[in-house]
Amino acid sequence: MPKVSPELLSILRCPVTGSALEQDGEELVSTAAAASGEKVRYAIQDGIPLLLPPELLAAAQSAAQPD
Repeated sequence: MPKVSPELLSILRCPVTGSALEQDGEELVSTAAAASGEKVRYAIQDGIPLLLPPELLAAAQSAAQPD
């Protein structure tokens, strides 16, 4: 499991809530809930946090799929 450095975590913020992020396994989780009432989760791929809001991440992933 890739661990995000404490220095990086100290400056990263959730793009949806603006709150700090905490690592939970292979994801980063916002410390504050979004408007939906749930905390926002972001995947870490190859040691890089993917800090796209969920609706944009789904669009980016579908655009990257070959036809």
